[in-house]
Amino acid sequence: MSGAYAVVGDPIDHSLSPALHSAGFDSLGISATYDRIQIPAGEFDSILSALRAGALDGINVTMPHKTAAFGQSDSHSPEARRTGSVNTIVQSDGALMGYNTDIAGVRFALGRLGETAPQRVLVLGAGGAAAAALVACAESAVYVSARSETRAETLTRQVEVNTQFVPWGSGVAGAIVVNATPIGMHGEHLPDDVVADAVALLDMTYGGSVSPAVDAMRAVGRPAVDGRSMLVGQAVDAFRLFTGRDVDPAVMLAAIGL
Repeated sequence: MSGAYAVVGDPIDHSLSPALHSAGFDSLGISATYDRIQIPAGEFDSILSALRAGALDGINVTMPHKTAAFGQSDSHSPEARRTGSVNTIVQSDGALMGYNTDIAGVRFALGRLGETAPQRVLVLGAGGAAAAALVACAESAVYVSARSETRAETLTRQVEVNTQFVPWGSGVAGAIVVNATPIGMHGEHLPDDVVADAVALLDMTYGGSVSPAVDAMRAVGRPAVDGRSMLVGQAVDAFRLFTGRDVDPAVMLAAIGL
């Protein structure tokens, strides 16, 4: 089996996806390539000809193209339709099928926290990442907090998840916090009350150093993981869609030092 795959975004140099998928290919003896392709905002359609012609068999999509990827896919998985966002496209005979594997990524990361079925979840944010988190946690008591209550309400209607709005900066006692905002990527702090009331944290951000929120949680002995755990979870799901084979998550975790 062989294939050609890539992750598409801007910026893209920091992406860990090539390391994850290459480790998966090696572990299963698959002769395939996986590259980074930088495509500026507004130019996502430039990758479509390569996909439709079969020069690429599939792509992962990251910021800022997930909404454009949804619009350019010929058909969508139920998860993609629900979130209005696509982060994985697989081509078959020139047709493009869009998927959202971020939902699987959130569930995997929660599992690494020891929380496969959390009772209370506070989701921070009202964008595409928050949509995936809301769907992933729909069976829990879900609270959502964003600077715009209107955007939060619009999002919860879109994904059809029952939520309770919490004013920005307020915590929810006993909740697992899922940070679906960029706060923390460059050392910014989440609101103090949000962190103080949390029993665990999934911080979707990741960068060159651990975010202040993850540091704060670990300092008081509470479990916390960053966006690398979510990235592995969504990559495992995307790998299956690309190849039809299951990769051991431990292989991908080890590839990025987790």
